[in-house]
Amino acid sequence: MRNLLAAAFLVAATPALATGLKIEIEGEGANGTVVIDLLEDVAPKHVEQIAALAAEGAYDGVVFHRVIEGFMAQTGDVEFGKMGGDMRMAGRGGSSRPDLPAEFSDLPFDRGVVGMARSQDPNSANSQFFIMFDAGHFLNGQYTVVGKVVEGMDVVDKIKRGAGPNGAVIGQPDVMKKVTVTE
Repeated sequence: MRNLLAAAFLVAATPALATGLKIEIEGEGANGTVVIDLLEDVAPKHVEQIAALAAEGAYDGVVFHRVIEGFMAQTGDVEFGKMGGDMRMAGRGGSSRPDLPAEFSDLPFDRGVVGMARSQDPNSANSQFFIMFDAGHFLNGQYTVVGKVVEGMDVVDKIKRGAGPNGAVIGQPDVMKKVTVTE
């Protein structure tokens, strides 16, 4: 019994490692800070990759290139999505890191959920991610959930919308000015 109590105390005394992202957004639409709780227990490989890219500064200056009203805002193309680059290529790139195997879960794509963008191949997520404006349960079990907005959803709601069915942003897109990892 004593060893069991000691073990319980050690578990309770060990702080949980909570990883998150703090994103400073600037633009015509949104200006402010968004805080995302990354779900390392749900998608550890994806969270590790996102956190590493953020820590390297790879997301700094990356635009929201695909934004669909009532659906989601997509960003994270560290190869072609930097502000000042050729925006016609934004959304087609990734990072120098390898693509990730899918880490699907039972978590639903509700408002504020953050998911990994990918191509038709479920194992092709790399650096791009999206934030849900509203529920999109048709994505459940098809895309990897990596986090949830815990502060700044009002900022997300103001991200400049794109045009047409693919949501490409015309003109000056909103940008992730600075992305930092929080613990």
